[in-house]
Amino acid sequence: MATAARPEIGKSADAAGIRTNYLEAGDGPPVVLVHGSGPGVTAYANWRLTLPALAATHRVLAPDMAGFGFSDKPGRYGMDLWVGQLVGFLDALGLERASLVGNSFGGGIALAVAAAHPERVDRLVLMGSVGVPFPITRGLDLVWGYEPALDRMREVLDVFAFDRGLVTDELAEVRYRASIEPGVQEAFSAMFPSPRQQWVDAMVTPDDALRALPHETLVVHGRDDQVIPLANALRLLELIPRSQLHVFGRCGHWTQIEWAAAFNRIVADFLAGT
Repeated sequence: MATAARPEIGKSADAAGIRTNYLEAGDGPPVVLVHGSGPGVTAYANWRLTLPALAATHRVLAPDMAGFGFSDKPGRYGMDLWVGQLVGFLDALGLERASLVGNSFGGGIALAVAAAHPERVDRLVLMGSVGVPFPITRGLDLVWGYEPALDRMREVLDVFAFDRGLVTDELAEVRYRASIEPGVQEAFSAMFPSPRQQWVDAMVTPDDALRALPHETLVVHGRDDQVIPLANALRLLELIPRSQLHVFGRCGHWTQIEWAAAFNRIVADFLAGT
């Protein structure tokens, strides 16, 4: 269980054969938060400001995806593995259906699950999401090419945030330490080797599949995102029939952190159908 000393460690589930660490809070309709792919990321690091807010009205579940945080690190990675893990996670918790909130890489996984298993998904939130074709940005190439060093971690965090004041020495140190936990960098470097454009392409859900999605979908993006281009959000809005878009100005790739209160309110209202 999560503790004050290690809040990133929660419960454990067998998700399609992958031992999956996850956080849980609240009661109500289930919603699963799927984190992004930054070095040293965990569900807690990604969703620590979101989980308690949504837990006021929902049962909120935030797993560490395979290779990240405190879940299994099988050594070989790809969309089939992560999609299978997320569906297996729903199965392990006895959830026939849940809303999905996906951040960046997590948005690509959420889209792939929704396309392949539409009956398992209620509502869909895509934040700074991959899932459509785009030329890899300098920011994303920097993130996926991370090699452990405190100055490299600060450089990565700088491309995430519009407000550089958020990138403190303390935050950089915490995230750097997380990136050198045993097995973490070995797993991360195995996920996105060069040429990294291939991994952007591997996370694409075809246009026809996006047009066929029946789900109410909220697309959220930071106007000033240096990691995933705003054009992705506009393309998702164009393709997904039952979609809406909210763009935050003066915001980078950290919508859920830079605009936490507004993001939480918009997502909670959307999940409630209001």
